Amino acid sequence: MNARKTGDARYLPAGLPIPVTEPDGLSAPYWQGLREGRLRVQRCPACQAWQFGPEWLCHRCHRFDPEWRDVEAKGLIHSWERVWHPSHPVLRRHGPYLVVLVELPHAGGVRMVGNLLGDPMQEVRIGAAVDGVFEHHPDAAPPYSLLQWRIRRNG
Repeated sequence: MNARKTGDARYLPAGLPIPVTEPDGLSAPYWQGLREGRLRVQRCPACQAWQFGPEWLCHRCHRFDPEWRDVEAKGLIHSWERVWHPSHPVLRRHGPYLVVLVELPHAGGVRMVGNLLGDPMQEVRIGAAVDGVFEHHPDAAPPYSLLQWRIRRNG
């Protein structure tokens, strides 16, 4: 298994599609936040509902243009899967890897999918606390950052 180092290195191998915002720019604040080392999710200024993924209107009250708010990149594992079958040809020799659904209790319980760093055979527990790890790729064209997750070992 290559490309498993974290920090300045990639967790996943090179050759995967680079994430970019949609042509209408809907998710641009999310991706820009990651490049700045900040996690952003949407919150409606009218009804205060949190939401993720990005939408042009609030899921609860249907007001347009929810605001983007910075939140702590900390959460709890709501669900997980150990992936054995490659979802992209570049991942053919990279498995298994862990994918988690992380709930952010401090942001209305929104959930987001990401990779769980570390040993792909590690024990994973529903409810385990995780911290976000920003993986920056400044030399890519265009530059981008990803949010990965790591089990919190001390709490």
